[in-house]
Amino acid sequence: GEPRKFDPKFRGPIHSRHCTDVICCVIFIVVILGYIALGVVAWVHGDPRKVIYPTDSYGQFCGQKETLNENKTILFYFNILKCASPVVLINLQCPTTQLCVSKCPDRFATYIDVQASYRYRPDQWNYFRQFCKPGFNNPRKSVAQVLRDEDCPSMIIPSRPFLKRCFPDFSTKNGVLTVANQTTFKDGRGKMRNVTDLREAANGINNVLDARSVGVKIFEDYAISWYWILIGLFIAMMLSLLFLVLLRFTAGVLFWIFIFGVIGIIGYGIWHCYWEYDHLKGIPGSDLTVYDIGFQTDFKVYLQLRQTWLAFMIILCGVEVIIILMLIFLRNRIRIAIALLKEGSRAIGYIMSTLFYPIITFILIAICISYWAVTAVFLATSGEPVYKVMANQTLCKYANLTCDPETFNTTNVTKLCPGAQCTFAFYGGESLYHKYIFIFQLANAFVFLWLVNFAIALGQCTLAGAFASYYWAYRKPADIPLWPLFSSFGRAIRYHTGSLAFGALILAIVQLIRVILEYLDHKLKGTQNSFTRFLLCCLKCCFWCLEKFLKFINRNAYIMIAIYGKNFCTSAREAFFLLMRNVVRVAVLDKVTDFLLFLGKVLVAGGVGVLAFFFFTQKIPVFAQEVPTLNYYWVPLLTVIIGSYLVAHGFFSVYAMCVDTLFLCFCEDLERNDGSTAKPYFMSASLHRILGKKKLSPKKA
Repeated sequence: GEPRKFDPKFRGPIHSRHCTDVICCVIFIVVILGYIALGVVAWVHGDPRKVIYPTDSYGQFCGQKETLNENKTILFYFNILKCASPVVLINLQCPTTQLCVSKCPDRFATYIDVQASYRYRPDQWNYFRQFCKPGFNNPRKSVAQVLRDEDCPSMIIPSRPFLKRCFPDFSTKNGVLTVANQTTFKDGRGKMRNVTDLREAANGINNVLDARSVGVKIFEDYAISWYWILIGLFIAMMLSLLFLVLLRFTAGVLFWIFIFGVIGIIGYGIWHCYWEYDHLKGIPGSDLTVYDIGFQTDFKVYLQLRQTWLAFMIILCGVEVIIILMLIFLRNRIRIAIALLKEGSRAIGYIMSTLFYPIITFILIAICISYWAVTAVFLATSGEPVYKVMANQTLCKYANLTCDPETFNTTNVTKLCPGAQCTFAFYGGESLYHKYIFIFQLANAFVFLWLVNFAIALGQCTLAGAFASYYWAYRKPADIPLWPLFSSFGRAIRYHTGSLAFGALILAIVQLIRVILEYLDHKLKGTQNSFTRFLLCCLKCCFWCLEKFLKFINRNAYIMIAIYGKNFCTSAREAFFLLMRNVVRVAVLDKVTDFLLFLGKVLVAGGVGVLAFFFFTQKIPVFAQEVPTLNYYWVPLLTVIIGSYLVAHGFFSVYAMCVDTLFLCFCEDLERNDGSTAKPYFMSASLHRILGKKKLSPKKA
């Protein structure tokens, strides 16, 4: 952490480098190969059809080609009343026989009625029979035995397919829930039931169906307006570029206007509080204290007390004094921060290609996310079908035990529990691979986090190298090397993959712990153990802070790696001590940069948002004919606003990296050089002037 000795040959990012953190690089490559192997194994074992197609009680997919179920794409539940909610239907299995059918029933009917009239109304029997087990055609079998063996459902209800499953076709008539205009139905076991029982069985389906129709409308809106959304995002891109270019001239003006605006507003606040305080003089009851009137839910009561306004005035005076003192004592550092922001704008002007680097990071992260998602789905669907005994009799001791459908009829379960069946329950398995699926999922998540952090690190190191080569060019722009971004990217990949992977690994471990803590917190939501919740809350807070700190350290370590080409730990240590020696400058620069960039994002997103609002609500006469007719105009509007914010964030992240790099280089420059002819400063003339004449007097003389 000592200040560096002057190296007369030092002219920016060092080109003669060696590979750093080789062990970590080797581990990283091995892990990536292992990750590919995990993906292949999951791909071999997994079967996404288990997610896409429903599975019937015999473990067969509905709608699978070249099987008996090829044209039967929908799953039908014999007795939907046994299913409590759609969550049970979609995730777990419902304790009733499930069959694949080609279409859902469209009428009310019960097995008792249909069987009684099968001789003189065979069409009804034939219609009902398609919802019975395949091959069943024995109307003479007693009703009790048919229902016990679940050969046929006891009733069918008008239904419609949703998520490839038959659900009751609900509608509301004059505020009353109905199915096919009826409020009651026969349950096929001699009872009349209310439609609300079905509603409980398929709870929430109405909302989901509404959501589905909303989803279709939103999709239509996107299909019509995508062209205009892209134009909006292009305008956002142009505005972001314009803002960055103009920062060179307006950074100081914007900042001081805002600061004096805040001082003015607080000043007005103080005056208003004094006016209210003076105005309440002599009014009865206004001299009571807050303590006298106690706690009141109506806040207006407090505004009638002089004491309240006095307290407001004192607080605002305190804030005002603090801001003014900070401005007086930190004025030089604020000027340095603004000069660095202007310098950053100039640097980007010379190396414009850096602005489009975030696209590479975005593509890398998109690849990571897609690979992780596909692997997760294949892992989740790599179980074998597990069959369990389903018994109608509640006292059957074999109920819910695992069984084998091929040998089930030869066991004595069917004798002890008449009507028991061996039906498909869920996908799982007992083999070594299936036992470790959860661990594989964790590994999948961990490597995913590692790769995403590596992609971000690579971007930060590449940009830092390009901007450092700008700062350490003595004559700008003549001394800036050719293709600074490309050569910086090459250096980062060739020599520093290990160091970047090391930094990314530390972050990934902390992030994985945070994910596990969130999962535990979610699981323990129901428990009333307040101590456990408190402990989890503290841990979550600590790891959040740790992640923030690590991101800050990593970012600056990558800048040092880009300049000096040392390993991760050395770079992190040197960056940390360098920043600690300039800690006030760091704080001021950080806040000024954050504020100006946030202002920029709000201006870009807000400007494009207002423009889009006027456009989509046909308020711009010139384009009124061009506006597409939409179901919801907020769909493209929100997309444009969020998209603009993200576009601005992409460009401004490059700018923030630029300012951070220039700041570290600036601190290095101050420690290495003294402004003499032998050790000239590399900084720009504007930074020269701000640092004061003392240091520069030998050079000027």
